[in-house]
Amino acid sequence: VQLQASRGGLVQARGSLRLSCAASGFSFNDYFMGWFRQAPGKERQFVAGIEWSGRITEYADSVKGRFTISRDNAKNTVYLQMNSMKPEDTSVYYCAAGSVYISSLARRTDYHYWGQGTLVTVSS
Repeated sequence: VQLQASRGGLVQARGSLRLSCAASGFSFNDYFMGWFRQAPGKERQFVAGIEWSGRITEYADSVKGRFTISRDNAKNTVYLQMNSMKPEDTSVYYCAAGSVYISSLARRTDYHYWGQGTLVTVSS
């Protein structure tokens, strides 16, 4: 199993960045996908999730209206479009996959495959 996230980078405040995460080694269409982030000295926190078909999405309040998660099942890839970025979005971003969830996509313990993380830095 592999979740390979694209390279993050340095973005200016109010700028945009799109992350992608290519999955392999499991049946992507049968898994819901999520993005989490972890800032230095803080716990890993949920950012966005998307269920199998892409019709259901969920976002953390801190990114709602600015970030969009999507998936392309033909390419086994999940995306995170980040707009109107803020310095507080600076974190290592992780993509993750899970097979069973109940009512919410935000529970970290429901995800059992994780990518390696990619650093996103937003300058003020």
